[in-house]
Amino acid sequence: MQNPLAFQLVPQDQQRLAELNGQMDAHLRLIEDQLGIHISNRGHLFHLEGDEGRVVQGRFVLEKLYEQTGEGVLNADDVHLALRDAGATLSSEFSSKGEGKDIFIETKRGTISGRGSNQRRYLRRVFSHAVNFGIGPAGTGKTYLAVAAAVAYLAEDKVRKLVLVRPAVEAGERLGFLPGDMTQKVDPYLRPLYDALHDMLGTERVTKLMERGVIEIAPLAFMRGRTLNDAFIILDEAQNTTTEQMKMFLTRQGFGSTAVITGDITQIDLPKGIYSGLKHARDILRDVEGISFTHFEAQDVVRHPLVQRIIEAYDDVHKKHDEDNG
Repeated sequence: MQNPLAFQLVPQDQQRLAELNGQMDAHLRLIEDQLGIHISNRGHLFHLEGDEGRVVQGRFVLEKLYEQTGEGVLNADDVHLALRDAGATLSSEFSSKGEGKDIFIETKRGTISGRGSNQRRYLRRVFSHAVNFGIGPAGTGKTYLAVAAAVAYLAEDKVRKLVLVRPAVEAGERLGFLPGDMTQKVDPYLRPLYDALHDMLGTERVTKLMERGVIEIAPLAFMRGRTLNDAFIILDEAQNTTTEQMKMFLTRQGFGSTAVITGDITQIDLPKGIYSGLKHARDILRDVEGISFTHFEAQDVVRHPLVQRIIEAYDDVHKKHDEDNG
């Protein structure tokens, strides 16, 4: 049903309006194409025409993007994220589950917050749960946001140290086959975590914190027998843990600690016949109080839009394979 909708953006600011519209109204055209609606405006007064639900989404997107103007130049990625968010925010599930205020983290590179409703929900859960699982494909921000939360905890003296953990065996390559001491052997596996830390704190500060033991590298195999108090612990690439390793890791947590476990269950490199500890934990711990699970999907990817389509294509293949073997 065609349904016109008129509203005005405030406060009136011509520079912000121009940023919202984009060069030659490119942002407005993108919103029109994605929602199948018509947008026209005279200054700050906007008219939207189209399906009733879609014009409501269109208004949400325009108002959300207008709020962001003045904080940095809007680009097509911001428009795509706002469009994706519109569906989630307007859904009954999201509106009925309010889990507190959004989290904003100040770092060397500026303010970091969740991009999209699922990322924001993930951050809120990390700040309110002792154990958190972020499960989903690459590019959804699950590891980067975990590092950002850890940086915030350190800055606010909520923890005394940050412990970075990752399975040391991937795709058939074992630590013993790599040159160097243990730190050098583990470095390649922890590179995404290092990159995020360097981005947020700067290389010099990261180096000093590592020298002081505030940031610690802990190969998963070396976690046995330890108890970590007042620590922020990140286990990355958790899909490559065994069930025994996952249980061992989860029981290392001491008082005052927060753990974030991230992984992609479609990228398991364990030998055939060995069940992933991440999948096992997801199955048996989902209803345990104090533990949060955030599941990311292809539409949560915040990289090039093509990455989302690639992930969806692979997911379709996996689903068909499961059906054929089911």
